[in-house]
Amino acid sequence: MGVSLCGGAVEGLRRDRLACQSGGDQVTRQVALVTGARQGLGQGAAVSLARRGFDLVLVDVVDDLSETVELVEAEGAAVRVLTADLADVAGHSALVDAAWDAFGRVDCLVNNAGLAMRPLTDLLDITPEAYDRVVDVNQRGTFFLTQAVAKRMIAAGGDGGHRSIITVSSIAARMVSTLRSPYNLSKTALSMMTELFAVRLAEEGIAAYEVRPGYMRTAMTASAVPEELTRSIEAGRVPARRWGTPDDVGQTIATLAAGELPFSTGQAIWIDGGLHMHQAD
Repeated sequence: MGVSLCGGAVEGLRRDRLACQSGGDQVTRQVALVTGARQGLGQGAAVSLARRGFDLVLVDVVDDLSETVELVEAEGAAVRVLTADLADVAGHSALVDAAWDAFGRVDCLVNNAGLAMRPLTDLLDITPEAYDRVVDVNQRGTFFLTQAVAKRMIAAGGDGGHRSIITVSSIAARMVSTLRSPYNLSKTALSMMTELFAVRLAEEGIAAYEVRPGYMRTAMTASAVPEELTRSIEAGRVPARRWGTPDDVGQTIATLAAGELPFSTGQAIWIDGGLHMHQAD
């Protein structure tokens, strides 16, 4: 994995990591590492974290994150952009080193990067190649990046601030779609991954959470949304009767990263307008 810096984002890096509070005290800003940050849920997470006072290390497989950079800088955040393919596990060490070099710390990892199943394919027709590509990014790449970041967090120690690993899975972790089988399986694995890291890292003072978005209006879903789904959502398939937004997910992630659920870890939080609930009528 060729980890590289995007020049435009380097200019946005604040060398001075100290922000003045009204009383004149100095406080070090927390830092979040967000994967898949170019658009959609990753962008929503980055903007919400910036509003909560985090500086950002943004990672994506493409190198043009100018829109996300502009949005988070408008919220007062310093930002560094790294380009990397999560599927290339051999490069994770360099990626983690670059993330820590940016600001000297990482307090929150947001595992957002992932591949959807395109084209939609019946599970009886899935090829090993299609299966492996989805799982290599969504499951294997995410697991080993989390492992690498967790080790570095432990080695770095904490300064009393909340530290967390937040993994974006999907309603697909629990709701079946026979046309998206590799995606379903990869997201289900992330649920167990979250619980495993939650147990292992609890004594280190690092929390782990899973966020399960429902039907979201993003660039990734726009090309595969039939009009009848929108009508179904508005008719009550989703009790809230609307699509979810990146901001819905971003606000949840920022709340968790800020430590506002302090005595919790391992939880899966549905961001789906009530879709997952079984209704008797």
